[in-house]
Amino acid sequence: MPDKPPISLTSNLLDAGLVTERQAALLSNLGINSVGRLVAHLPMRHESLESETTIADLLEGSIGCVRGDVSAVRMVRGRSSRLEAVINDHTGRLDVTWFNGTYLAERVRPGVRLRVQGKVQRRGPQTQMINPKLEVMNPVKEEPLQRDGRIRAIYPASEAINSAEIEKIIAKVLPKALPLLDEHFAQEFRTQRDMPTLADAYRMMHQPFAMDEVGRARRRLAYDELLLLQLGVAMKRAQLRDATKSPQLMWNSAIDQRIRARFPYTLTSGQEQVIADLIGDLSTSVPTNRLIQGDVGAGKTIVALYAMLLAIASGHQASLMAPTEILAEQHFATISRLVASSKVRVELLTGSTHAKDRASLLSRLSAGEVDLLIGTHALLTDSVTFKNLAVAIIDEQHRFGVSQRATLRAQASDEGITPHVIVMTATPIPRSLALTLFGDLDISTITGLPPGRKPVVTKLISSHQRQLAYDDLRARIEQGEQGFIVVPAIEPGEFPLNGSTPLIDVRTVHKALEDQYLQGKRIAALHGDLKRATRDAVMERFRLGQIDAVVATTVIEVGVDIPNATVMIVEQADRFGLAQLHQLRGRVGRGDKPAVCYLIGDPNTPEGNERLAVMERTNDGFVLAEKDLQIRGMGEVFGLKQSGLPPFRIAEPMRDRDLLMLARHDAKAWIEKTPKLDAPQDALLRKRLMKAHGKYFGLGDVG
Repeated sequence: MPDKPPISLTSNLLDAGLVTERQAALLSNLGINSVGRLVAHLPMRHESLESETTIADLLEGSIGCVRGDVSAVRMVRGRSSRLEAVINDHTGRLDVTWFNGTYLAERVRPGVRLRVQGKVQRRGPQTQMINPKLEVMNPVKEEPLQRDGRIRAIYPASEAINSAEIEKIIAKVLPKALPLLDEHFAQEFRTQRDMPTLADAYRMMHQPFAMDEVGRARRRLAYDELLLLQLGVAMKRAQLRDATKSPQLMWNSAIDQRIRARFPYTLTSGQEQVIADLIGDLSTSVPTNRLIQGDVGAGKTIVALYAMLLAIASGHQASLMAPTEILAEQHFATISRLVASSKVRVELLTGSTHAKDRASLLSRLSAGEVDLLIGTHALLTDSVTFKNLAVAIIDEQHRFGVSQRATLRAQASDEGITPHVIVMTATPIPRSLALTLFGDLDISTITGLPPGRKPVVTKLISSHQRQLAYDDLRARIEQGEQGFIVVPAIEPGEFPLNGSTPLIDVRTVHKALEDQYLQGKRIAALHGDLKRATRDAVMERFRLGQIDAVVATTVIEVGVDIPNATVMIVEQADRFGLAQLHQLRGRVGRGDKPAVCYLIGDPNTPEGNERLAVMERTNDGFVLAEKDLQIRGMGEVFGLKQSGLPPFRIAEPMRDRDLLMLARHDAKAWIEKTPKLDAPQDALLRKRLMKAHGKYFGLGDVG
């Protein structure tokens, strides 16, 4: 019989004889097919497993671990439901209770063999444990007692293959796999950073001798993830800086005064600082790559307009791309008003632009007869060509990615010339996350609010208290003020994916407002299914005070500026993310009158209650962003699931700030020394970088 070929990290587990057919099929359902995938299937946590004793040897007050057969079970229901069981071994009896343990009823049954670990207590003559950890044992296969305490890895598993079985498979494969893990760091580099080898890190994650080994292993593997991302960022920046130039824009006091004359108010110190950053960027030929972030209402649009008018004053073109047609239309309306009496030629391009109008617009754009083009993703199509694009602005950056920025840069007409790229977000991002998600960008933050802005008072109420909100809105309307009502759906009968409760919809609420809450008042509906002309007409009548209240979906989340609107009511507020709620709240309080935001919701979890409660406590978008991250995670909040950027398996930027800064520092130094990572000693690191992030950063052509 021929010898089996030696295994590699890409070897199929079944073909290599490392698992049974059943195990191979079940592991495949977890995305594990190869040796390398199995090694990379890391524990989600670790537990200390005490040494096992018999029931008779358990000591009161200590943490004990025993195994035995379940002889009796009963479920006690009531205010404090509990599952009670009796476990026996050859030395005695142990009584076990799990409070709120109904979910264990299928696992804890008479005849089942269990291993339990918990604090040993006495109740009269009986020995007992309350809420112990449990493991279902094989009743047929006799295994010797675990006489030595150890740390057990708990793996992501399924009903068909549990953590214990995965642990045994990994224990079998690991000795063969660890020698296959090549190290990509020099020993001196690791020693300076007090990091184990890659092979040691994986051994310590899967089979730690002590809990401190888990921490050391996690630190090494998290650093690797962060470093690869930061190397991709640094390499892309170096490539952009070395391969391209941007138009060097003119700036002097006369141009500055002409631009400022267009603004409706004196700029805040926060806006002034960011404009100073932009002037420094745009007056050189080094391509600008800057993220401007600011809280709701901080005045980002004015700052962006300064940069675009600076380009136009220098004889170039500018563009502004927004993620939705409604936001693009609102930017177009706002900017058109601000430059109305000037020679600046502003146009709008969206997916709804008629073919004839589009052809004419594109012809004028390529001829240089359009100074400023505002639009949606439609700006990214091949047919859109500028004569001399100098500044490209992207609004709501978290909805776009690196590839869209690259497409915009490619729209300059001269080879080797790229526009300055400025991206904006009204979703405040903690600095550590900004460095992770947008590490290829310089970051400016607008602090403070424009003159006259007042914090909005937020009130969380249940659906049974709904009348309070609408009574307040009616009273304010009668004083000449206006309001918004936001709901999660357009049509009746829409259901969320995670439950059966119907979503409150525009049409139902509109009728209820007319028939009950705001009877006799002027009410209009606004949502994404309406034609642009209808939406524009509604907003214009609302702006002119001809409508008292608008019931809408989140189409009014950003870009709407109605100074007379003082009430925001959000129905089923627990259906929205914190960032969305903060944006919606920012639609009111834009004038000199006190404003209020009512969040109507009935959260059914402690987390849901806390999400809404934090809205009451703070108007600070950065505080809310951190809370949203804690609750929903990075992928949900910032759209990483759709961005193409692989999610981190181990690193947590919020938790690993210091490690992130170390990785950023090391990546910058590495790329300054070898911009393409083409030194012989960097070959393995470069290979792993390309596999992890090459496609995302467009690095395939580097080197």
